[in-house]
Amino acid sequence: MMPARTMMTKLASTPLVTLAWAVAPVAVQAEECAQEKAVYVDMDNAYELRFEPMGSESSVSNRFKLAVRNTNIVADGIVMRTDDHLRADGRIMFECPEGDVTGADLRACTVWQGMVYASDLKGHIRALPAEGESAADRLFLPALGPSIQKSSLWGKGKATVAPWDVLSLKGCNQ
Repeated sequence: MMPARTMMTKLASTPLVTLAWAVAPVAVQAEECAQEKAVYVDMDNAYELRFEPMGSESSVSNRFKLAVRNTNIVADGIVMRTDDHLRADGRIMFECPEGDVTGADLRACTVWQGMVYASDLKGHIRALPAEGESAADRLFLPALGPSIQKSSLWGKGKATVAPWDVLSLKGCNQ
């Protein structure tokens, strides 16, 4: 057993990024879970992003729900591949109208829009895996937190904690 002082000295010299990976282990191995069944959480466990199977041919490559923990708030999310299939363009929407909608209607209910990046545990970035592929260990949604703070999802009785832009694989729906 290492003395506490020696252990603290060793930890103090360890890069913070290394400690973050060690403190937040992934509950399941990404290769054991298909992307359409993957469940992710932010670092504070305030948000959960849960992928769902598409079940049909569509221009949308992935679908998910973003839940604000400890509330009834759930937003809908989609991912569409760029024509070259190298990038995954994501969108999170909250309380969008049904049926025929205008571009203004969609802009009003869009909480976040941007590229969805996947990462392995070593930090290698790639596009979000498609359905049927192994789930990513982590997702990166640039500016997710600030976008939520400026959206209809934010406020009294709704979201009051901004998520981190990186979400880690928590589990796999069966």
